[in-house]
Amino acid sequence: MTKAHRDYHPADFRRAEQRRLKAAPQPVKIPRSVDHLELEFGHQQVKLTNLKKLFWPELKITKRDLIQYYADVSSVLLPHLKDRAMVMKRYPNGAAGDFFFMKQAPSPRPSWIDICAIEHGSGNIVNFPVIQDLPSLLWVINLGCIDLNQWYARCDDVDRPDYLHFDLDPVPGATFENVLETALAVREAVESLKMPCYAKTTGSKGVHIYVPIVRGPTQKQVWTIAKEIALVLASENPGLITAVYKVAKRPKGRVLVDYNQNAWGRTLASVYSVRPTPKATVSIPVTWEEIEKGIRIDDFRLDNVRKRIKKLGDLWKPLASERKRFQLEPYLK
Repeated sequence: MTKAHRDYHPADFRRAEQRRLKAAPQPVKIPRSVDHLELEFGHQQVKLTNLKKLFWPELKITKRDLIQYYADVSSVLLPHLKDRAMVMKRYPNGAAGDFFFMKQAPSPRPSWIDICAIEHGSGNIVNFPVIQDLPSLLWVINLGCIDLNQWYARCDDVDRPDYLHFDLDPVPGATFENVLETALAVREAVESLKMPCYAKTTGSKGVHIYVPIVRGPTQKQVWTIAKEIALVLASENPGLITAVYKVAKRPKGRVLVDYNQNAWGRTLASVYSVRPTPKATVSIPVTWEEIEKGIRIDDFRLDNVRKRIKKLGDLWKPLASERKRFQLEPYLK
């Protein structure tokens, strides 16, 4: 059996033996009056704890409010998480408190949590949890995860992603308007290559642009193509864009087109993730028309995006589909 190395990582998708509900669960409504609660979804029971804890004290947003949000948006969120290892970023004391990353699924845990066991080059095997349904989503959020950070590749082949993406991050001195200008430049570049692309706010400072691709190229090959595109963009827009990865060498007042997030094992905050920002902003899909007209990160928050989703549906639905994905192979050297 081949051992893990730089471009090959065996993964074991350990699906829970217990069968899941075939029917979609009823909408979840969590009472504000309780601090602890157990929800039942057929054979799946989810214990929710410390629901009254303030996660955003100044906004009076509790842990219960965070969990309720994720329950409410689960129908559009779950297709983007399915079959992907999840890196847990836990904030036990809320958005302003300390956080820690946790890759290994905690034990004990519910028997119905699926596991993606990935062998790393060091020989270590990490048992990542996989969010497959509403109960597993609520279980992860109850652990204190504010945003969700899933892998780009699915568990059946963790070396071959189905996205190529760019993280547009303003360097000190750059504005969010510069980020939007950069997003339009990225769109022009990738569309000139006949690549479809979709944008979302990061919920923090920037914009994410994703290109859905047909699985086949390795993560390293995808990273290489993203790097080439970023370098060309930087050379053609030297006053606006940089692709310099080393922080000390980045020119001020530029927008970093970060291709390096395409490296193996990296993650970005998922679409519809709440971010631990002072205003509880959300990483939300946006249209290119909205980017052209101008948006702000603070336009999209935990308290208002549900109305938007109800009106527009999932603007990123194509990214969860096997249709209309771009074939990268012709661009491989």
